[in-house]
Amino acid sequence: MIDKLVQLDTELFLFLNNLGTPAWDALWLAITAKLTFVPLYAILLYLLYKKFGLRSLLIFVVVIALMITFTDQVTNLFKRTFERPRPCRADGVIDQMRFIAVRCGKYGFFSGHSSNSMAAAVFAGLMLRTYYKNLIFILLFWSAIVAYSRIYVGVHYPLDIICGLAFGAISGFMYYKLSLYLLKRFGKTEN
Repeated sequence: MIDKLVQLDTELFLFLNNLGTPAWDALWLAITAKLTFVPLYAILLYLLYKKFGLRSLLIFVVVIALMITFTDQVTNLFKRTFERPRPCRADGVIDQMRFIAVRCGKYGFFSGHSSNSMAAAVFAGLMLRTYYKNLIFILLFWSAIVAYSRIYVGVHYPLDIICGLAFGAISGFMYYKLSLYLLKRFGKTEN
């Protein structure tokens, strides 16, 4: 059963990865770069400040730092525990795929980019949903694009992405709930 799932995952990866063309490579490399979306994060922090105030923003910054640290560390734990080679390191896969990433890490289960972007999307989308009803959908779409970029550049299988997105969604929701608790206790909230 697991062998069949891994085989299907590899086949889907090869299909999706080989949809790429050199004309789009620079765009997808930019999307997958860690610092590309710093302006988006700054805008989200500004919106949180605008709607909740400075004291609450300080709570958000601490909670977001904890959330990203948590998702990063759990992702690394899973990578070291499962030791699933990335596609760019897998025999029989590397010669059939397009590898355009800057580097290829050792293990890939599950995707840190996917979990971090989804956690940020769910957290910010839920915190701001009262004020910007469609923002969460925009952020979820953004997270899916970031996740797909990891397949495009050749460093993650679809199952790595799906598990990363699911874990990120759970993490984002947990830290959203933690923020609500902390806001009630220590901050000023308008919810």
